[in-house]
Amino acid sequence: NSGVVALLRPLLLDVVPTVQQSAALALGRLADCNNDLAEAVVKGDIFPQLLCSLSEQNRFYKKAAAFVVRAVGKHSPQLAQAIVQCGALEMLVICLEDFDPGVKEAAAWALAYIARHNSELSQAVVDAGAVPLLVLCIQEPEIALKRIAASTLSDISKHSPELAQTVVDAGAIAHLAQMILNPDAKLKRQVLSALSQIAKHSVDLAEMVVEAEIFPVVLTCLKDSDEYVKKNGATLIREIAKHTPELSQLIVNAGGVAAVIDCIGSCRGTVRLPGIMTLGYVAAHSENLSMAVIVSKGVPVLCVCLMEEHEDHIKAAAAWALGQIGRHTPEHAHAIAVANVLPTLLDMYMDTGSSEDLQVKASILTKRALKSILQKCTHLPALESLLHDAPPNIMKYIVGQFSKVLPHDSKARRLFVTTGGLKKIQEIEAEPGSLLQEHINAINCCYPEEVVR
Repeated sequence: NSGVVALLRPLLLDVVPTVQQSAALALGRLADCNNDLAEAVVKGDIFPQLLCSLSEQNRFYKKAAAFVVRAVGKHSPQLAQAIVQCGALEMLVICLEDFDPGVKEAAAWALAYIARHNSELSQAVVDAGAVPLLVLCIQEPEIALKRIAASTLSDISKHSPELAQTVVDAGAIAHLAQMILNPDAKLKRQVLSALSQIAKHSVDLAEMVVEAEIFPVVLTCLKDSDEYVKKNGATLIREIAKHTPELSQLIVNAGGVAAVIDCIGSCRGTVRLPGIMTLGYVAAHSENLSMAVIVSKGVPVLCVCLMEEHEDHIKAAAAWALGQIGRHTPEHAHAIAVANVLPTLLDMYMDTGSSEDLQVKASILTKRALKSILQKCTHLPALESLLHDAPPNIMKYIVGQFSKVLPHDSKARRLFVTTGGLKKIQEIEAEPGSLLQEHINAINCCYPEEVVR
């Protein structure tokens, strides 16, 4: 408001280098604070001055200039686009080739803040020739430079398969894979994130990541003391598992399912989420893979997540994963039923709670999970526990299952009477001629008329 931006602008061309650096640093710190100040820096026509004859400047000025670009570019795609149009990318790429690692680091950081907004800006970073230089940066000895270069490659890769392919073509995967065992936790976080962003787009890209021999090495990350390393490691496994049965089988063969289950059991909250999703994706592919999750004791861990977690989206993910495990055959559904989780799923189904988007999504996933398990479930005690509370659409599934099982199982017929199941069936008001009424008639036909009365 006092016109400071306009006063700082000419100082960028001052004859004294330390004045130039201090002016750039001041502008960067102003722009860093909020969107309006960053806009003021762009509108103040700062960038032509800032980038003028940059290649001839010393390392301190280059770092300060890259800081200004980062501080402005982080706020919005519009501001990032404005500085790209001023020629900032060319300047940053020149800085990536600098001898000083601190200059490279500052440039990579600024590129990350531009690339992360959208695919157009990310493509502009690629077109400026940044990717091969970033791949060279991850091979430098300085740990801070490795971290930020890996993070920038992650930000470039995340938007589209084409951008991820550009990173792959520059030879990034092999170098990233070698750093999974690096003792620096912050570097491991970025490396795992970058590999996840590459693997998520397609089967081909996921296979390329796998071919870099990340298994079983990546499983050690699931035991890491750093929560983000755990989470990013599980995310990488999830992004590979989701594509094909073959990739999921590879994870199972490497001991990945057991490692993911241990990881879920050893943490809380959102760190669990990618592991929960991994189990769901693996189980969804085939009966055998689903059985591998059951045999590895995946069901009890997912039940614990349903009970312990408070956030809707985590509980919904656990419900979805259980649905994927239980939907294949009666044997699979039985594994869910004997864990006594159906009443919990029904409670979540019935929970009106808040009507926020998350709640809606959570309830939809829970409904789907419950239906997919009930379509195959023949475990009578678990089904009976739902009879007294289930809403009409779920009731249809439950009664349908009884109508399949009871005619062939005399012990089940006896139990069904003594536990009050048959009594409850008579209380259901079904429309004449409906499928539900047919199921009820089929059940009643299993008993003498006086017992039904």
